[in-house]
Amino acid sequence: MSRSGRLQVICFDLDNTLWDSHSVIVNAERLLGDWLREHSPEVGARYGTDSWRALRRTVLAEQPEIGHDVTRFRLAMLERAFSDAGYPPAEGRRLAAEAFAVFIEARHQVRLYEGVRETLEALRANYQLGTLTNGNADIARLGLTDLFSFWFSAGDVGASKPAPAIFQAAMAHTGTDARSLIHVGDNPRDDVEGARRIGLDCIWVNPDDAEFPDIYLPPTATIRHVRELPALIEKLKH
Repeated sequence: MSRSGRLQVICFDLDNTLWDSHSVIVNAERLLGDWLREHSPEVGARYGTDSWRALRRTVLAEQPEIGHDVTRFRLAMLERAFSDAGYPPAEGRRLAAEAFAVFIEARHQVRLYEGVRETLEALRANYQLGTLTNGNADIARLGLTDLFSFWFSAGDVGASKPAPAIFQAAMAHTGTDARSLIHVGDNPRDDVEGARRIGLDCIWVNPDDAEFPDIYLPPTATIRHVRELPALIEKLKH
């Protein structure tokens, strides 16, 4: 990373980069399903079944323009499920909002990987930090605004990674170019390919020591944990 001597900004993916999202989402889905079965058995009976997956495909086909925005898309699915179950529009929207509130509350019950906060605090002393996510984790709701000076989601910019829009939003916001910003993430396609395709350096977080898929542009470097990042950046700068 010869250009990292000019490094000013470090962007981070969130889910599975700074915390384990699998267990969080599984729990949020479970709680949502429980709520639906309690408050609307006819909708709850569909949840998690092939019928629900078919509903997802239907909503995506009818509203492809919201597919990148996971919050709007989930709300649209819930509203459609209540509508299909015969609820009047206003009541369906109300129930969908209440159901989503259950999900999103649980979705924010995350625990940072060990050492992540300390690492980010150390990096913040020398670099501007931001987050770029395809998901709907809210930095403010998570109480992490002390660590990051900006945050963008796919819903904010109108496209999901690996599309360039979210990376370009970070550069525009910070007034930097591809030589001054580096991205850190776990997903070979969304994070690494997306960043590398527009000329950004990208550090791949690979906790399982997996083989990088050769169908994508390779990362600048690989680490197993974010806490390795400060030492890696110093090494690459020289």
